[in-house]
Amino acid sequence: MFKVLLLELDGVLRFWDPTLTEAVEASYGLPAGALALAAFAPHRFDPALTGTIDDQTWRESVARNLSLDDVDTARAAVQAWMGPVGRVDPDVLDVVRLARTTVRVVLLTNATNRLQDDLERLGLTDEIDDAMSSAQLGLAKPDPDVFSRAALRNGLMFSEIAYVDASPVNIATAEILGIRSHRYVGVDEFRTFVDDVLIDA
Repeated sequence: MFKVLLLELDGVLRFWDPTLTEAVEASYGLPAGALALAAFAPHRFDPALTGTIDDQTWRESVARNLSLDDVDTARAAVQAWMGPVGRVDPDVLDVVRLARTTVRVVLLTNATNRLQDDLERLGLTDEIDDAMSSAQLGLAKPDPDVFSRAALRNGLMFSEIAYVDASPVNIATAEILGIRSHRYVGVDEFRTFVDDVLIDA
């Protein structure tokens, strides 16, 4: 019997403007790929993702590693890139609301400590039952212990969890643990999966 629908936020419920990175880099005279190179270098990104440093400290580090004339301009570029919070897919949200009539809906996402602020700005705070970030858990997906900690926090066995993610690697990890999982490819398939889950809830 399923008790929780566990969802990745990004690529399932939240989507980003695909033109944003290119637009910011063009606006600030940065070469293509400069923002991602500065932000996602493992030695810089991993501590933010697992909560060792906070989001603001990470942003400052990114700004100081951009090849711009002064740090204030670099900070402005980082803010223009990281400031937006994306958009919620209203059709996916409708399915989430349906699921909540029967099971708890919990987000499990790789995110810095800005997650709660993002959820408030997206209007999702009252649309879910709980949210867990990698920064809170101290581990990031696809580490299998992320799922163990999520289950423990909710007092669940893996067999009581249904999981949705857009990442095939994360889905594979969950399935190895015995969690019924669905790789998100579109709202219609997601709705079908949720309908099946609710039958067994």
